[in-house]
Amino acid sequence: MLKPHAYYHPDTSGKTLFLSLQKPFVHGTAFAFLPLNHCKPCSSSLSKTDGRRGFKARFVPNKIKATLESSPATDDVVVDVGSVVKASVTVQQTAGLLSNLGFERGLDDIQDLLGKSLLLELVSAELDPKTGQEKTIKSYAHRVKQEGDDVTYEADFKVGPGFGELGAVLVENEHHKEMFVTEIVLEGFNYSNLITVTCNSWVEPKSVNPQKRIFFTHKSYLPSQTPSGLKRLRKEDLVELRGNGKGERKKSDRIYDYAVYNDLGDPDSDPSLKRPVLGGNKQFPYPRRCRTGRPPCKTDPDSESRSNFFYVPRDEEFSAVKEKSFSSTTLYSVAHALVPSLETAIVDKHLGFPYFTAIDLLFKEGFPLPPMEGFWKSLLPRLIKAISTNTSALRFEPPETMERDSFFWFRDEEFARQTLAGINPYPLQLVTEWPIKSKLDPEIYGDPVSAISKECVEHQIRGYMTLEEALKQKKLFVLDYYDLLLPYVKEVRELPGTTLYGSRALFFLDPDEALRPLAIELARPPMDGKPMWRDVFRPSWHSSSDWLWRLAKAHLLAHDSCYHQLVSHWLRTHCCTEPYIIATHRQLSAMHPIYRLLHPHFRYTMEINALAREFLISAGGIIESCFSPGKYSMEICSIAYKLQWRFDHQALPADLISRGMAVEDPDAPHGLRLTIKDYPFANDGLVLWDILKEWVSDYVNHYYPNASLVASDEELQAWWTEIRTVGHGDKKDEPWWPVLKTPEDLIQIITTIAWVASGHHASVNFGQYAFAGYFPSRPTTARKNMPTEEATEKDWEFFMKKPEVFLLMCFPSQIQATTVMAILDVLSNHSPGEEYLGENAEAAWAENPVIKAAFEKFNGRLKELERIIDERNANKDLQNRNGAGIVPYEFLKPFSKPGVTGKGVPYSISI
Repeated sequence: MLKPHAYYHPDTSGKTLFLSLQKPFVHGTAFAFLPLNHCKPCSSSLSKTDGRRGFKARFVPNKIKATLESSPATDDVVVDVGSVVKASVTVQQTAGLLSNLGFERGLDDIQDLLGKSLLLELVSAELDPKTGQEKTIKSYAHRVKQEGDDVTYEADFKVGPGFGELGAVLVENEHHKEMFVTEIVLEGFNYSNLITVTCNSWVEPKSVNPQKRIFFTHKSYLPSQTPSGLKRLRKEDLVELRGNGKGERKKSDRIYDYAVYNDLGDPDSDPSLKRPVLGGNKQFPYPRRCRTGRPPCKTDPDSESRSNFFYVPRDEEFSAVKEKSFSSTTLYSVAHALVPSLETAIVDKHLGFPYFTAIDLLFKEGFPLPPMEGFWKSLLPRLIKAISTNTSALRFEPPETMERDSFFWFRDEEFARQTLAGINPYPLQLVTEWPIKSKLDPEIYGDPVSAISKECVEHQIRGYMTLEEALKQKKLFVLDYYDLLLPYVKEVRELPGTTLYGSRALFFLDPDEALRPLAIELARPPMDGKPMWRDVFRPSWHSSSDWLWRLAKAHLLAHDSCYHQLVSHWLRTHCCTEPYIIATHRQLSAMHPIYRLLHPHFRYTMEINALAREFLISAGGIIESCFSPGKYSMEICSIAYKLQWRFDHQALPADLISRGMAVEDPDAPHGLRLTIKDYPFANDGLVLWDILKEWVSDYVNHYYPNASLVASDEELQAWWTEIRTVGHGDKKDEPWWPVLKTPEDLIQIITTIAWVASGHHASVNFGQYAFAGYFPSRPTTARKNMPTEEATEKDWEFFMKKPEVFLLMCFPSQIQATTVMAILDVLSNHSPGEEYLGENAEAAWAENPVIKAAFEKFNGRLKELERIIDERNANKDLQNRNGAGIVPYEFLKPFSKPGVTGKGVPYSISI
């Protein structure tokens, strides 16, 4: 519990007075710190007597003249009380919420009239050097005005010269409802005309949480440099944020703790919705999520019961006003209003599109929906179009790719180009050994040697060079989902309406530096008494082979879509970042400079992740319903984490090197030489990485001028230890974890985390609707086996007569396609309240001249990156980003307007 102490400064004659005045707004013994708003105008005759020793005080302007009457004749002691400080508190109204109505709201209005809404307590940065006690002053803040959604409260304090520098403000909410405090501005301190304390936090009523909320000033301190008056508060604030690991979390809690992913299933409602626990076991290792403490399921004690409330710490939620314009609200609307309406409108969930023109109608006419409430329609203006007064339709905006070239999805060049400049630029890797081999057990999964032969490759590259020359010159590249998916083929095929293969696609970099697809291999392991089946499909001039190639591409693209959403997007950004957020709040004080550097990169991520657990990645959710692996999707995600994820490889340069897409070269830009020169994601990403690393370096080197400060920072070391051993505890013994001993170590770690939350996420998220909104370009599931895999004579005859219809039957169903399209539209959207990388400085940065200058350089370099990207997109020699019908590569342009723009890099994973 917070137990602040009061202080009375030495008087001008060197004597010290200690008083005991029993006032509700005065803490301790400091009469000199009596709030001004509780002091009546004074005159020379106004006095107050202490019954114990006949204390008498005369109030004069800026002074208190106190007399200690031990005898009839006593000299007056004059004490300088210093300056008058006015505090102005901005509280944001929770507009439109039911919490503003009813009996408790009436009580809060009475509290405002009585002037007892917020109790503020100023805390000095230093202890009293004589008593060793904390120096504090209390005062109630009075409501004075409201402008829009902002309500202003004010309080006055008398601050003596011995109070020193302000270190923190404690806030106690006397209302019956929580309050969202945005900032506290103090005017009148002798050493500063204006002090702003940024809060942006919910403050619970005293009746709910008697612990005072602590808001530190913007000055950052390493633990060893913490001023004496703030040491206790620094530790107690962290203790409160950690909690005790017990009980079910309430909405009002601010506690950060860890749990495994055991809440994705819902076996109590339906046994078929039982899902394995991800994390905490060798079979399915996984990062940790935020602990909610819900009780276990009745039918499965290993699973956590589900409810309509998915806890995240209170400050991780959107504020009520900001939430109105944030895309998460729209995402919620799609899941809870639009999808049910689609299920009503499309009775047969397996019904596909009968012809391609029916797909085009989604963008031209749409199709009628059942009546929807105006509230839901207003949240989905891009999707829900009014047909008449009482009727609406789901009608999609044409994606930019389709607008520029309606046949873009059909072309092999575009299929290859998107591996470098599309929404999933991470899986492509250089082929370094031949033949390509699987690492799976051949006794279970069949011949490990790829069916893509040397002859096949040399036939496809048509005399450019031999296979050996292609390997030596680094011309062969592969998308390889074979080992990840093949073990799940049997299980997935037992699910209705879907199928699966192990797959890989081989590409060749031609002399014009253009990537060309050579072959796609699809495989089924030995199963059901049948031997292994696999086949290789190639682009062809023959009509039958060409249609088989298109079907194979549909399967491969469905696998690429799954990998994109489950691994490149969800796992590597959303999921793996959550432990960083939890550890940061548990181990780094809010006044720690690294906390303040990282905090913008963590805003709203836990809220978005909770929404994902609720209806995107949950049992029966949108991922399971609309993507090929179905109920095994998250298991596959866990296996990808087990086999592929390494923290050190999340840094962009290390990622490129690990995939053979770059080699270290001190003479090349960014210290790397790209294997494919025209690799838009890598070229733009490396510039952004360098800009981000320079900013982090300037910041870190300011606070850690030598290695000893890093090694001795107990909060920082505890933070990094907890990330490795708890947040990513299933990989705690891996040898690749970076050590944290020097500023250079810290710079690399922080830059990696910041890159994942900003550049990595932006590159795989905000272009989703542009590239996958026309779903034939990136189907999320394939529903029919290849006709060459043990097809009946009837199936083969149908394929030969109507190959286009066969392809449409393989594509997602109408309900699957429209559901995913609606989700992608929302995920690709920038909200009006987006906070872009380097756009605006945090308050704590702006008040430090060194950090402010570094940030301004950061901002300037990001603006320069915008110009660089524009110039690259205009360069006709860069065919992966310039050409007829080609969408320019802009995913890593730092800034954007609201909407679906295909550009903009927010600080954080906020959608």
